[in-house]
Amino acid sequence: MLFDLPSDETLYDALIARSSEYEGAAFVCVKTTGVFCRLSCPARKPKRENTIFVGSIGTCLETGFRPCQRCRPLATFGAKDPLVEDLLQALEAAPERRWSEDDIVRRGLDPSTVRRAFKRSLGITFLDLARHRRLGLAARQLAAGGRVIDAQLEAGYESPSGFRAAFQNLLGDAPAAAQGRALLFSDWIETPLGPMVAVADATHLHLLEFHDRKALPTELEKLKKGIRSAIVPGRTAPIDQIESELNAYFAGKTGAFETPLAPGGTAFERNVWAQLAKIPVGETRSYGDIAREVDTIQAARAVAKANGSNRIAIVIPCHRCIGSDGALTGYGGGIWRKQWLLRHEGKLKSKGLFVEEMQ
Repeated sequence: MLFDLPSDETLYDALIARSSEYEGAAFVCVKTTGVFCRLSCPARKPKRENTIFVGSIGTCLETGFRPCQRCRPLATFGAKDPLVEDLLQALEAAPERRWSEDDIVRRGLDPSTVRRAFKRSLGITFLDLARHRRLGLAARQLAAGGRVIDAQLEAGYESPSGFRAAFQNLLGDAPAAAQGRALLFSDWIETPLGPMVAVADATHLHLLEFHDRKALPTELEKLKKGIRSAIVPGRTAPIDQIESELNAYFAGKTGAFETPLAPGGTAFERNVWAQLAKIPVGETRSYGDIAREVDTIQAARAVAKANGSNRIAIVIPCHRCIGSDGALTGYGGGIWRKQWLLRHEGKLKSKGLFVEEMQ
């Protein structure tokens, strides 16, 4: 992307107006349908909360969105480069085909030239584009309970080892491990403290973090490996529930969270988090206080480490843990957010609101 995108509100207005002002520079990903479109797309417009705006087709494809069949966003760039247009048409004619550099050479094209043209136009190479399309279909087939061999052949791989390697590179897991297993879904939730990333399966919330936390990429990778699943854009009931509860929390209407949680962690960490959940709204405890509650001989340092491993912010209130001298100490979301949350919860306490213990 050569320039910063305008605000999401501006882009949504352009989407509603079917404006071509940002043609080729901005795209909308629609969470409810799993497709991405040009802002000038003639299709029925999604609700604002179901849209994500990005400046790269590569980003759309790499996060699992499919090109819209009505506005054909891939053609946005193909029309500008005959080479790109020709290969995109070939890909659309056989999306399941396993493309290689030899195929490109047989079409009388230089692989390096093709690679540069697609990177310049779409932000992704042609072979990567073809692989994402192929493996995305395979992932959905496996998640629905399909056989690995069927998914392998559907993706265009004759070699089982080649399919496993490509699948693991894209989704971070082996095909057999994904068979019949539900995917995790992720979406953004707007809050007064900035966007939060929520990840959940069909029944439980697995992660809730501020979008700019430095450890977030590591947490997501650890979560995928721990759950042995992939994370794709979308919504489930726990994400809808936690968004509603966060809205009520930030509006000062309640301090209770009832969304079912799957926090992961070791037995010791879960013990620490359970003690954190017992701290009433508007109050704090020191790391030493929590250490005495969990009877650890490792004292405050172990509790602080467990706090840092918490991947469900606010709901598991590690922000209520402070130093023995009253200092706010570290917080993954930033000290300024910790200060804001404690001040906000002080106001909630004055209203007699409280947080129920984590189940």
